Amino acid sequence: MFLKIDVWWGCLMYVLGIIPARYGSTRFLGKPLVDICGRSMLWWVYHQVSKSGIHKIVVATDHELIAEECEKCNIAYVMTKQYNSAIERVHEVSCRFDADMYIQINGDEPLIKHENIDLFLEKIPLIQNEEFIANLVCKIEDPIELIDPTNIKIVVDENFYALYMSRTPIPTPYKNIDFHYYKHVGVLGYNKKALDFFVNSIPSRYETIEGLEILRFIEYRKPFFCIEAQNCANLSVDTPKDLDRVRKIFETFK
Repeated sequence: MFLKIDVWWGCLMYVLGIIPARYGSTRFLGKPLVDICGRSMLWWVYHQVSKSGIHKIVVATDHELIAEECEKCNIAYVMTKQYNSAIERVHEVSCRFDADMYIQINGDEPLIKHENIDLFLEKIPLIQNEEFIANLVCKIEDPIELIDPTNIKIVVDENFYALYMSRTPIPTPYKNIDFHYYKHVGVLGYNKKALDFFVNSIPSRYETIEGLEILRFIEYRKPFFCIEAQNCANLSVDTPKDLDRVRKIFETFK
């Protein structure tokens, strides 16, 4: 059984963790299988997630080489259709397995800390009567990350609901510098209604401009709650230069 029964906000909560792993990335072919200190990146992501409170995690992939890696590492996986969007892949899994909340952990986050996944599970509200999405975010401390368009910047309101996200540094400190920059981390939570909404809606205007499919939830004004990670040193591997940085970080752990 893939689902954990947990007491969450005073009720029984069924949670499924899903790691979308796409082989055919246009920017980095075969990215989930790249070597980091003798292990695949996919293994490192799964290894961290498996130490969190999520009882069972499945990899969702459309490629036999990733399936072979899962079998070699004894990782549960689901073969899906080919998609350009990780959310569509998560949706297909949600149509096979019932859960109250689906937690997406991107397969290019080898530095994700299981403590922050547990924090995410602890803080995420349970909303079932409308479409709902939650996203783990962290403060940007490195100016290089701020200007890098592969790091998605996110603006939140005083209640930590998302107002907008962009590849550009936002907001601009024109009259006030009393704020923090935040970036999107590849840990997201959806209820089934949110996933159904996504696959049944047309892409939104700014989603197509920024190339960010999760902007669709904000543009359609769906509740989009952000949870700040603690002691966050996440770096998603979007390009080979990101992989070089991650390998150097892992070398320091030895």
